Amino acid sequence: MHPHDLPQLDDSVRRASRRAFLSRTGSGLGSLALGALLNRQSLAADAAVPPASLDKWPGVVRPLHLQPRAKRVIYLYMAGGPSHLETFDYKPKLAEMSGQAMPESFTKGQPIAQLQGAKLTCLAPQHTFERYGKSGQQMASVFPELGKVADEMCIIRSLHTEAINHDPAHTFMNTGTTISGRPAMGSWLTYGLGSDCDNLPGFVVLTSLGKYGQAQPIASRQWHSGFLPSRFQGVEFRSKGDPVLYVGRPGGVTEARQRDVVDSVQALNRLHADAVDDPEIATRISQYEMAFRMQSSVPELMDVADEPEHILEMYGTKGGDGSFAANCLLARRLAERGVRFIQLYHRDWDHHGDVKGNIAGTAKEVDRGASALVQDLRQRGLLDDTLIVYGGEFGRTPMAQGNGRDHHIKGFSMWLAGGGIRGGMSYGNTDELGYAAVENPVHVHDLHATILHQLGIDHSRLTYRFQGRDFRLTDVAGNVVKPILAS
Repeated sequence: MHPHDLPQLDDSVRRASRRAFLSRTGSGLGSLALGALLNRQSLAADAAVPPASLDKWPGVVRPLHLQPRAKRVIYLYMAGGPSHLETFDYKPKLAEMSGQAMPESFTKGQPIAQLQGAKLTCLAPQHTFERYGKSGQQMASVFPELGKVADEMCIIRSLHTEAINHDPAHTFMNTGTTISGRPAMGSWLTYGLGSDCDNLPGFVVLTSLGKYGQAQPIASRQWHSGFLPSRFQGVEFRSKGDPVLYVGRPGGVTEARQRDVVDSVQALNRLHADAVDDPEIATRISQYEMAFRMQSSVPELMDVADEPEHILEMYGTKGGDGSFAANCLLARRLAERGVRFIQLYHRDWDHHGDVKGNIAGTAKEVDRGASALVQDLRQRGLLDDTLIVYGGEFGRTPMAQGNGRDHHIKGFSMWLAGGGIRGGMSYGNTDELGYAAVENPVHVHDLHATILHQLGIDHSRLTYRFQGRDFRLTDVAGNVVKPILAS
């Protein structure tokens, strides 16, 4: 027989992975060693992922470890390091000492970012504080709208973290480590719980820019799936212009014609999956299908024409303007549709100068939208099972940097609402100058453990084996902050 008469092998078969070859030719030590050398990531994935489903991901935490209080998370991420001293942590003693030297007993031997080696002078809080709600929550007067939902908020004033510069601090807050390339919290949650939505991603990211601080750089690795299969990474939506890049249908192509193309590609991918048994092919299949469904679901999501006028007025946006308020409205619409983890970055909190004016401006950019989101979820019956998290990657120094403040990791503030969190309370405190968390300190790992707990996950049991080690979001630490949980 002439060679040209022989049946031609499909490329997917000819390029079958080394791992598939090894699995079919024995399991001796030699093949295992060779496989480890040739395809370590695939072997790691094999050890960690159940047999790949080509359909909707059900989550690996089945049944849930704990009784859940929340079904989803909306994380309002204030990128740049908001000053706790002008927002949620009032320090009258710092006001008394303004202009005086910062006591060395606070700062000696402590890490400082740009002020290292400089003369350290106390800077008074630049805004007045008021009490809001029946609970009398104390917040800066720059948040009059948030004051309306003070009784829903639990303000934690004793956060501390480990990275003093922005990029590693973002990485730590998002992934529980300063090492780039690890899975984001939203990826861990969608891996563990799956999603309640069939036609939108389980993890969605929205970003907005402001006008009053340095535009804080945000890298897509902050919502990457790391060593988890790529189906769990966050998908960035844009509230202005084309909502999702490269997902639109080409001009002149009908839905039926594209369905034919997608079905054909999926059939080829399934042949390849059968040949090489690679979990990433299952991801490719599921994401092709998700992209096809998003061509209908995303335009419907972004079209806020069906929103009542009083709702648009409450948020202060008509939608489609790229603002934080518009993203808050989209966050509520995503929550209604069953998206598991929704993260909103507002990139305007890096205030090394003019902390008074910049805080006033940036607070105004987020105050109304964040308050409207809490109110809107509450009136729709969604706040009870939606956990809202608000905060940045670190705080700001009590010491002046000109008329601004430097990065600070020893003490800062965040707030949580809904999702089984006790409202109308504060937890923890920094010292009298706002330098270090001294009463009920809360580490980032503790925050992560508490978030997972509210969704029914024991943080110590949600693990993924990679390169011979069981990894988890909280590394080898973390305690649930039980006093802030509703009974």
